[in-house]
Amino acid sequence: MNKYETKGHLAALITIMIWGTTFISTKVLLKALQPVEILFIRFVIGFLALFLACPRPLKNTDWKKEAVFAAAGLSGVCLYYLMENIALTFTMASNVGVIISVAPFFTAILSRVFLKKDEKLRVNFFVGFVVAMAGIVLISFNGSALQLNPAGDLLALLAALLWAVYSILTRKISDYGYNTVLSTRRIFFYGILFMIPALIFFDFHPDLSCFRNPVNLLNILFLGLGASALCFVTWNFAMRLLGAVKTSVYIYLVPVITVAASVVILHEPFTWMTGLGTVLTLGGLLLSESRIFVKRS
Repeated sequence: MNKYETKGHLAALITIMIWGTTFISTKVLLKALQPVEILFIRFVIGFLALFLACPRPLKNTDWKKEAVFAAAGLSGVCLYYLMENIALTFTMASNVGVIISVAPFFTAILSRVFLKKDEKLRVNFFVGFVVAMAGIVLISFNGSALQLNPAGDLLALLAALLWAVYSILTRKISDYGYNTVLSTRRIFFYGILFMIPALIFFDFHPDLSCFRNPVNLLNILFLGLGASALCFVTWNFAMRLLGAVKTSVYIYLVPVITVAASVVILHEPFTWMTGLGTVLTLGGLLLSESRIFVKRS
């Protein structure tokens, strides 16, 4: 492993350690704000932070590159987080964290199709996928005990697919050679732009007085400055150094961090079905990733 790969792995690890607890912050803020309100405010904060960090403009783009930036903003900022936040209103934070971990499967498949890698998926990839899905189904069928709603699980699964699309797009953006902060800021710009219609549809009227509560203020700053501004930069940086599939494998750690934080902070129940479902999901993901590709002869 060279020094560039080491930097990529470190950036991805830091990102996931923070992202693994964002479900908790969002769950806390949902008591005072709508999902779309949290989404919009956190990314506006993130955009402003990136602008202050690097105020110079992004130059030398054309309409094709701008289209890719726009698609990344739509999939990875607007739709992904909207689906995730709405899912949190139906199901538990730990559940969303587990289901989102399916994203590396979708990323690997889309990478194979759209990035035209001269690589072939192995059988263990699909075996691992079946094992992981069994874990997700187990958690979903535990709804009567954990007061879950299948709609939340489905929305979380859709969010995982959207994140895979975002990963492929940002891998393509990394090939343009732009500064990571500037390219991330451009993605945020389009993501916020696409949120505007959702603000109208979801009756956007945030009660900003809720931020007088230090808990709410600290959580929104954590989401805006840490989970958005910082983490999107470090994730896109890792994507540039490691590639879409290798970076996405770190999503495997999200359920472990999220479940632990949910139990400790939100006092959510941890049943044997939750534990078994989590183990199956992580085990399937790790099995699939153990030797995910084999080169053609």
